[in-house]
Amino acid sequence: MTGVEAEEAGQDAAHRHHPPQDQLLHEKFYSSWHMPDNPVLSCCNSADCYPTEVRYIDGRIYARRREDGKYILIPSQKVERNRDNPDGRNHLCAPPPSASLVDTVYCFALGGAT
Repeated sequence: MTGVEAEEAGQDAAHRHHPPQDQLLHEKFYSSWHMPDNPVLSCCNSADCYPTEVRYIDGRIYARRREDGKYILIPSQKVERNRDNPDGRNHLCAPPPSASLVDTVYCFALGGAT
């Protein structure tokens, strides 16, 4: 592995860690979260799920993918409507861009902190 590859691998691993104060809260939430459009399937785990930023464009929600910073469209059927998120922030479960040829979303929870 070259120095650049090692640095990129280290950055990718760093992107997958949650702030220490939130890790247990997020792990509990993510481990019991199922896809809104297919409740028998898990949204994955803390490796694929994380707090994120959103943008609204033409009435649609776009969430920022952490690996590349790209804002990806959140399909309406992937938005969680039946349970609250753990901390009032937006949460996205999605594979990294290197794992799929298309922008894939497993689950999304819209924040609503007061």
